[in-house]
Amino acid sequence: MRYYQSIRVACFLVLVLPVVISCGSKRSPGRAYMPDMYYSRAYEAYAQRDSLKFTMDMNNKGGLIYYDARPVAGTIKRNEQFPYTLPNDSIGYKMSAGIKNPFDSISAADMAESGRLFNINCAVCHGEKGKANGPMAGKVGGIVDLTGHQYVALADGTIFHVMTYGKNNMGSYASQLDRKQRWMIVKYVRTLQGTAKPATDSSATVKSTADSSIKKS
Repeated sequence: MRYYQSIRVACFLVLVLPVVISCGSKRSPGRAYMPDMYYSRAYEAYAQRDSLKFTMDMNNKGGLIYYDARPVAGTIKRNEQFPYTLPNDSIGYKMSAGIKNPFDSISAADMAESGRLFNINCAVCHGEKGKANGPMAGKVGGIVDLTGHQYVALADGTIFHVMTYGKNNMGSYASQLDRKQRWMIVKYVRTLQGTAKPATDSSATVKSTADSSIKKS
């Protein structure tokens, strides 16, 4: 008899307890199966590390945890282009002519984005059409007409090299534009030079995007 009563009590608890527990605070996530993994210790990337636990000196670890917050050597972030390794000197400039644009063709959306990036970063000097007639023309010396034959003749890699390191009065844009964006702008410059044309379904989009970015700036 007691055996059957115990079974009834067990069945009651199995059926009723989940209902009772689930009716608790709606703001509580309940019990965590592995709290040490569920509640990770927050780490501020730029906060000063506890020198009693961490060290940034690889040659003198002293029993501490070595951590310097830098990416693992030889790795790049997802979707990033490989690093540009040519040096910023006359030799690197000459060698850049042999660097091929990794984007043989880009989508209509990317071409529109290229126009937007050009007008934000480049048109202030070179002008919307690359004719060296931007708002800074006459205020800054050395602004070139990108549609001139000598610049049409430049290799894609050389234009990218100049955008990466700067040349003469033009500064580097490596901090403002990532490698993919710089290559995309090279593609857009070619459309201004008439040596390449965007996809037909993107022509209107490129123009409207460029116009709108000029007006906003």
